[in-house]
Amino acid sequence: MKFLLTSSGIRNPSIADALVDLLGKPIAEATALFIPTGVYPFPAGSERAWQAIQGRATIPLVQLGWKSLGLLELTALPSVREEHWVPAVRAADALLVWGGDVLYLTYWLRQSGLAGLLPSLSDTVWVGVSAGSIAVTPYNCDAEFNRGFVPEGSDMAQDADRALGLVDFTLYPHLNHPDMEGTRLSDIQRWASEIPVPTYAIDDDTAIKVVDGTVAVISEGDWTLINP
Repeated sequence: MKFLLTSSGIRNPSIADALVDLLGKPIAEATALFIPTGVYPFPAGSERAWQAIQGRATIPLVQLGWKSLGLLELTALPSVREEHWVPAVRAADALLVWGGDVLYLTYWLRQSGLAGLLPSLSDTVWVGVSAGSIAVTPYNCDAEFNRGFVPEGSDMAQDADRALGLVDFTLYPHLNHPDMEGTRLSDIQRWASEIPVPTYAIDDDTAIKVVDGTVAVISEGDWTLINP
């Protein structure tokens, strides 16, 4: 796959240009599937998912003028015949993966079967927002926070600190966000000091672009690379 990993969507012209470059065509000529699943565990999660689907959220993603846009709900896929959803995934130019709970999102990426399909999607662009970006890295920087949303009796919290590992670095979004705890650089450095791979700390005006394992930072804001 190709990856465009963001904190907060397509926030500026530089990130928008990177998306068009990855797609190889204008957004108006590209098809996409939107994955809202990660936001459900949070308070008012269903309302927040609907706002995102409608393009009413402040994060620019679905409202970019796609040629066509579909919904890919991960929690539904285990009960759907694969021949009814896999072709749609393979045909899409981009998967737009919303933020929320990294642990819940990675759990359903695996349970749905989509995680197993991703390595075969060589031309597809994964566009992540926050948790949707963290999910493809090896480590979940939100693991402790996410454990608080796991239902009693569920085994979902096992290996909560591990994500899919489709890229060889980890990501800490929302660097220095005024409304989010734990996003100061010193906090991120403390977490990254225990991680055996490089960590990119990125603010909301920064994205990480990955093609064939080659990483490029796209930024009109602030970011830091923390080596292990």
